[in-house]
Amino acid sequence: MSDLNTADPYAAQAHARAQAGTRAEAMPTVPATAATDLPDGVASAEVVWDETIAPGGYASRQIARGTRLRLTDLAGDASASLLLFNAERPVERLNIADTLKVQWNGYLGQGRLLLSDMGRVLASLVEDTAETHDAFCGASNQATNARKYGDGFNHGAHPNARDRLSLGVAKFGLGRKDIHPCLNLFKAVRIAQGGDTLIDIGPYPPGRFVTLRAEMDLIVVVANCPHVLDPRPDYVVAPLRATAWRGPITPESDRIRNATPEGLRAFLNVEDYFSR
Repeated sequence: MSDLNTADPYAAQAHARAQAGTRAEAMPTVPATAATDLPDGVASAEVVWDETIAPGGYASRQIARGTRLRLTDLAGDASASLLLFNAERPVERLNIADTLKVQWNGYLGQGRLLLSDMGRVLASLVEDTAETHDAFCGASNQATNARKYGDGFNHGAHPNARDRLSLGVAKFGLGRKDIHPCLNLFKAVRIAQGGDTLIDIGPYPPGRFVTLRAEMDLIVVVANCPHVLDPRPDYVVAPLRATAWRGPITPESDRIRNATPEGLRAFLNVEDYFSR
């Protein structure tokens, strides 16, 4: 038995200070500029967020317009449920229905836009080596996890995505009413000819990533929990890395910006917003 007596405040202080410099597999890099193994061409001085999100974990962050955010499936079995908000006015947030409807496409990937409920581009998908995403199913919840794993409590062994997202939004003064339909990254869902919802759960090759470009100042909230349709009986999900770095605001010549009339209008709505 350990002779550590953390009931003694001095012993507890010494124990806590002895942990200085210890790194776990899943934790933020502080300062972010100390991050290593960065994307090609990214200087450490430009990094504003670097964090490995544990299986069943979550993260939330505010990032500036022009920031690039890369989400990497480190081991091939991550499942990222993503929420986005206008950081200045969080009443404006990702609208999955409009994102699909305006772009005439149900399957998001490189070159696509993530649109708000006010007709503006929140983020662009500038890189996508995964091409396995889901804009239909939303987040798991306590009841779905309880049916599958025996429990789904936020602080239990099988936390669900919706409750994890609730912790993330709370850090910005938001509540459960603000948890909108999410985009699920890294798990492919397709709708069959007969209307059946089909999932390809993987696992996939490690290291796949998606890079988002923030077109507005954003609040980003991510939960890394098994997909709600994951058929496996065990709670299986792999670590997810989030890395963000400063970048320029999208130029008028950008190919994604000008790819379609609908997309261009959404970018013009952003520019009108910032012209105040």
